[in-house]
Amino acid sequence: SDYEQLGYNLRSNLFQGGQLKSRSLMRDSYTPDIFQKAIRDPKNWHGRRSYELGKWYEKYFLDLNVQKAMKDKYG
Repeated sequence: SDYEQLGYNLRSNLFQGGQLKSRSLMRDSYTPDIFQKAIRDPKNWHGRRSYELGKWYEKYFLDLNVQKAMKDKYG
């Protein structure tokens, strides 16, 4: 059966696991000076400003706390 075959493959170590060193197409495609020249703006993160993300997370956790309180109070 499939289960016995899977057990056999695990015992005989056919599944070696992942690579020890991962490779990235982006890292392989560009030279190191590209990454050194890159400017990271903490105020602009993927088109959104950081304070907008902060406000979203604040509302999200406030909503979670309200849901938790309602569940505790009303069951």
